[in-house]
Amino acid sequence: MDHNLIFVVGLVVVPVLILMLLRINATMVFLGLCLGYVLTQFLGGDAKSFAQTFLGHTTISTSVMKLVLLLFPPVFTALFMVRTVRGTKLIINVLPALGVGCLLALLVVPLLPPGLSHSITNTSAWHQAVRLQDLIIGVSALASLMSLWLIRPRRNSEKAH
Repeated sequence: MDHNLIFVVGLVVVPVLILMLLRINATMVFLGLCLGYVLTQFLGGDAKSFAQTFLGHTTISTSVMKLVLLLFPPVFTALFMVRTVRGTKLIINVLPALGVGCLLALLVVPLLPPGLSHSITNTSAWHQAVRLQDLIIGVSALASLMSLWLIRPRRNSEKAH
């Protein structure tokens, strides 16, 4: 098996395992990842200039700054959401968790160092993933919405006494 394919599969599987084992609400992490993408699109260049103001002569590449902006919201969301999914609702959490893993791979690979990024993006598996990205994002968003509607705290009047 190609090491690039193993890396991409790891980008998908590791977040899914972490989300499921720590019972983290994957829908919130998915939304955090979407927020991270919005931040990279609108603040990527400005954040690099802002960070260099505080770091002095240390240079930060744009891709590193975009990776930080992309990963900050989902990582901290995951930290705050540990053990928020209980019981049978963990089964509902599987599809959004898969969505997080797939979306993470689709967003992180282009921001990797050029050599690694090019070696991954030149594979047939990556081309297939890019062709399916609309489907991946659409199904992930729908699964996250469904999960958000189904995994919600019960009101006090609904709790058994």
